[in-house]
Amino acid sequence: MGIEQKLAIAACVAVLTGIGYQCFPGHAWLHQDTQIYLPILERLRDPSLFPGDPVALRPHVAYTIYDEMTLVLRNVLGGFHAALVLQQLLFRALGLFGASLLARAAQLSWRMSLLVASLYGLGAFITGPSVLTLEYEPVPRGFAGPLLMLAAGLAAHSRWVWAGAACGAAFLYHAPAALPFCLVFGLMIVFPQEGRAGRIRGLLPIVASIAIVLVISRFQMGASEPQQFFKVVDDELAKLQQLRGSYNWVSLWNAQWIRNFEFLYLVTLAAWYRLRESASAPLRYLLAGLPLFGLLSIPLSYLLLEVLRWSLIPQVQPARATLFIVTMAVVGGGICGVRAAQQGRRWESVVWFMIAFAMPVERDVLQLLLPDLRQWLIVKRFLIVLGLSATAMLASRWQARRPSLSWTAWGACLLLPCYLFPGPGQVRNYPVLAHTELNQLASWAKDNTAKEAVFLFPDQGKELLPGMFRAHSLRAIYTDWKSGGQVNLLPGFAFEWWTRWQKTMEGKFEADKLDRYRGLGIHYLVLKKANPLPGRVPVYANAKYFVYRWE
Repeated sequence: MGIEQKLAIAACVAVLTGIGYQCFPGHAWLHQDTQIYLPILERLRDPSLFPGDPVALRPHVAYTIYDEMTLVLRNVLGGFHAALVLQQLLFRALGLFGASLLARAAQLSWRMSLLVASLYGLGAFITGPSVLTLEYEPVPRGFAGPLLMLAAGLAAHSRWVWAGAACGAAFLYHAPAALPFCLVFGLMIVFPQEGRAGRIRGLLPIVASIAIVLVISRFQMGASEPQQFFKVVDDELAKLQQLRGSYNWVSLWNAQWIRNFEFLYLVTLAAWYRLRESASAPLRYLLAGLPLFGLLSIPLSYLLLEVLRWSLIPQVQPARATLFIVTMAVVGGGICGVRAAQQGRRWESVVWFMIAFAMPVERDVLQLLLPDLRQWLIVKRFLIVLGLSATAMLASRWQARRPSLSWTAWGACLLLPCYLFPGPGQVRNYPVLAHTELNQLASWAKDNTAKEAVFLFPDQGKELLPGMFRAHSLRAIYTDWKSGGQVNLLPGFAFEWWTRWQKTMEGKFEADKLDRYRGLGIHYLVLKKANPLPGRVPVYANAKYFVYRWE
């Protein structure tokens, strides 16, 4: 491969990364888990911050380099947002390149391989374990996932040491996400016996990463509650985890979600069968092993958590390995779609591409592939997916016969989903949470209150706004719903969060029941304009909020 082709591939990956970040699947900030990680990072940088906030006082980043790398980059770039987004863009690009390497291992051209990579780049939300193939926020799992895709692509070309290095890097960022791949990768290296001596070196970077994680965990700053790995989840803690982390409890899943996984697993088996002669041996191994582990993770999670009540399981969240079923269905379906078109099986090609294009659009793939004609939105999405699939088929079919038309169709497949899915398809991956008044409130709090100040938003219920305020203002929140998601990780935090929630947020807000807020260490109450406190003068007010001093 010449330097010009390498530069062209790098440019295409960069364009796909940028379009995916800006348009679809997009990116988010302070919508979900960054509301938790940012206060932790801020307190690690400045221990005087958040002295009264359990979220920051009980960090759970001991077994990851996420905090160390981000703090270093923050010192260079001047802010946490820039440090995290830089990593997010880099790892997304590496994931797209890894997906293209998987397609190349099935003897596709670089152009068609990038088409398959673009399908992976559209992402997908996986109902049940509540996980994404591409995270919208710059969180540890979002960095580890693309690194694992890179590791898979390198392994498919027998680049064992480089694959092990990519897998090891993923393990350093988020060990639970990397563990399933590590197991499949290890089996692929050990079996078969032929050539094992040359492959075994691929395990060395992973072993080194495990050692690094164990070492850095011993020097974690600011940790006040260690994570418990070998305890039993008692009934009281189980109820809290089912309340705030129901995605870990397989018995609470909808049966339709299980059927979706079973269908997509059959898709991966069909892809493996179609590619058994053209794909490299490692690619065939990955196509068979990763989805199988993903499917087995469902009963495994049920056994270890709901029967044996092992405290490690809510932290490792093994059922999230189901993302490998979805990922390999997308990549395998895309590869099979290209090959079917090139071999003259046009309708089969369209079907393969429809499966791959459907997953970013509809969480229940069968609901889109077998649409209810009475639901116009589903019909519209079906037509969009059908049109894109036909275009992808033509791009693959015309590659050798009509190069100019093939290039046009190829470009359309890469670019159009980013417009059609969020536009006519009305796919909303995350809500828009731009609140000028909240930012004004956070700026006031940051400039006019002490670092020790504790705020409470008693009429916000389960909304995400208090966590956004915490991150922007660098001030403690007594409690909020989003932070309760940490009940899976730290039992001590779990019970403290639940106690605080019951004391202050349980039930509907009523202004005549303010005595329950006394003596809790709350310094300020933030209320919506619709809920003013009679007889009290706010210390700050804007178009949406009143702030009352409370001691």
